Amino acid sequence: MHMINKTFKFSDAFTINGRKIGNGQPVYFIAEIGANFDGSLDKAKEYARVAKKCGADCVKIQSFKAKKIVSRKAFASMKLKGVHGSWKRPVDEVFKEVEFPREWHKAFFEYCWKIGITPSSAPYDYEAVDLIEKVGTEFYKIGSGDITWLEMVEYIAKKGKPVLLATGASTLAEVDEAVRVIEKTGNRNLVLMQCITNYPSRFESANIKVLNTYREAFGVILGYSDHAPGDVVPLGAVALGAKVIEKHFTLDKGLSGPDHPHSMEPQEFADMISRTRDLEKALGSSRKEVVAEESETVIVQRRGLTAAHDIKKGAKIRRDDIVELRPALGIYPKYKDVVIGKMAKKNLKAGEPIRWEDIA
Repeated sequence: MHMINKTFKFSDAFTINGRKIGNGQPVYFIAEIGANFDGSLDKAKEYARVAKKCGADCVKIQSFKAKKIVSRKAFASMKLKGVHGSWKRPVDEVFKEVEFPREWHKAFFEYCWKIGITPSSAPYDYEAVDLIEKVGTEFYKIGSGDITWLEMVEYIAKKGKPVLLATGASTLAEVDEAVRVIEKTGNRNLVLMQCITNYPSRFESANIKVLNTYREAFGVILGYSDHAPGDVVPLGAVALGAKVIEKHFTLDKGLSGPDHPHSMEPQEFADMISRTRDLEKALGSSRKEVVAEESETVIVQRRGLTAAHDIKKGAKIRRDDIVELRPALGIYPKYKDVVIGKMAKKNLKAGEPIRWEDIA
């Protein structure tokens, strides 16, 4: 296992388009369009508008060409049980249909900037990396499938912009190799994202606690790229410290296409963000203290030493003279043995709190 280079430290926080990401910052939400733009630039722009309205910080596409990402012959030789095997058509044909045309990138990015949402992409070949660099991407996402393509990981990291590295279907050793490559480039702005590469993935596979391992092993900003139903996994990830959440985003799960069924619809996405903001407030501080709204209950729900019956001035207080009752206006019960045997300095009525000034 790679030991952290003590002279090198990944950033605790960095900025994307004026938005700080990392420790002490609100969770950054990425709405992944994937193949859901249905071959239409106007539809992709609509996704950007709706994602912004839902509260997403970023809307993301994927930049690939079928011929540069899949081999028809190799896929044809496999008997696939997962999502790829459910397509009933050659895999390269499906990928070809959902390519985001390279000539649309500039227009899409400019439109997103104009309406106030950050655009980004996961590039899957060198030309795609150069293209999204040219159109002004603020960060790069590296998909889980490319975590062992170390030459590409290095090429992207050397651009000097923040890198979001998904780690689905990989071992810790493979994650370590990729992180080491990024470290060697000197790029300090890394988000390591736990991910399960099945669509949809199962809750039993989510392994959110891997984020703890990443924190301890690499000292990086944490994230989760989630394909499970709903927002259970994102909320769990945020509770463990994730600062970036990515979910596939669709206008309608019923639409035809490979990504729509396992994507979040707008209301679900907006609810996830709202619930996360509530969770962030609830996570609060690691300090244990009496908070402002407990200022009354700290008295009314606690017990204090109280006169069990009338006690005359000058009488020596006995154990059966005292009862522990709410509210805690009197001496705390833990001092009961100190009070027993002391003299009452005044007449105490039954039910009256016994205070330090009442005894001698």
